[in-house]
Parts: sequence; C-alpha cells; structure tokens
Amino acid sequence: MEYKKLTAPLNTITWDTESMGNKTGNVYESVMIMAKRANQISKEIKEDLGKKLGEFTSYTDNLEEVFENREQIEISKYYERLPKPSSIAAKEFTDNKIYYRNPSKDKKDD
Repeated sequence: MEYKKLTAPLNTITWDTESMGNKTGNVYESVMIMAKRANQISKEIKEDLGKKLGEFTSYTDNLEEVFENREQIEISKYYERLPKPSSIAAKEFTDNKIYYRNPSKDKKDD
C-alpha cells in the first residue's frame, strides 16, 4: 500500500452517516463494509511493519543485550503517525474505491 499517498484524516472527524448509508441503502451494511476493509488494511500494515522490524531481530540477544536501534525506532514512529485503518477505510468508502457486493441481494435479483 502506498502509505505516503494516503489522504485519510489523521485525527477524528465526524462522517455523514446518512450519505454513507445511501450508497448501500443501509447504514449498518455500509459500516460493516468499512469495518471489513479496516481489518484488511490493519493486517496489511501489521505484516508490512513486521517485515521491516524483522530485519532487526537478532537471535543471539539475551535480555541483558537489548540495544536501542535508531532506525528501528524511526520505522515504528512512522507507522504510529499513519492514519488509523478505520479512517483509511472510511475515506476509501466515501471516494468509491472499495468494491463490495452482497451475495444475499444477488440471489434475490436472480
């Protein structure tokens, strides 16, 4: 994911739930779509952070030999400053960047 290109807000904002509900016809369905997308984003960020921090692990360290690594600290701070996955998902949903479908509605249409 291109973290530098994210336009999601870094702080808490109020979303217009009525307009979000209009996209699916149901506010709760819209919230579930955003929640599922937020979980996907969260897993992706966690995996990416794990890979980057995994480069710093040393299997010969014991508890007395733990050193601060400046680069590792900077990577962690960068990920802490990213927008929350829920904010990213809400922004993607309002920008129509999330593909979703409801299988139960698809069956009714047939």
